[in-house]
Amino acid sequence: MTMAVTTANLPQQVQSGVVILELWAPWCGPCKIMSPIMAALETELPLRVLTMNIDDDKSVAEEFGIQSIPAMIVYRDGKPYEKIVGAYSKAKLKAHLAQTLGSDYAK
Repeated sequence: MTMAVTTANLPQQVQSGVVILELWAPWCGPCKIMSPIMAALETELPLRVLTMNIDDDKSVAEEFGIQSIPAMIVYRDGKPYEKIVGAYSKAKLKAHLAQTLGSDYAK
């Protein structure tokens, strides 16, 4: 189940494993498309999905130079690993994330 985070609690939420921070805004149409896709991928792959409304908290978007949403920051064991910007099909995003997770999930 995706969880909303803020700058204050983000560091503790990304400490271990693969965590995807989904940056979104209520007015963003593509974000509304990506939200259920991310929720589904969280149940299909060994990762957690966190969400952050950039209208409420712009600091992470600014830190990573995000100028377009939806955007995702992939964390591995507390460290930013990759930035993904744009809306993608579930199949394409799942295949990409499976590669990030390793060959056991690239199916």
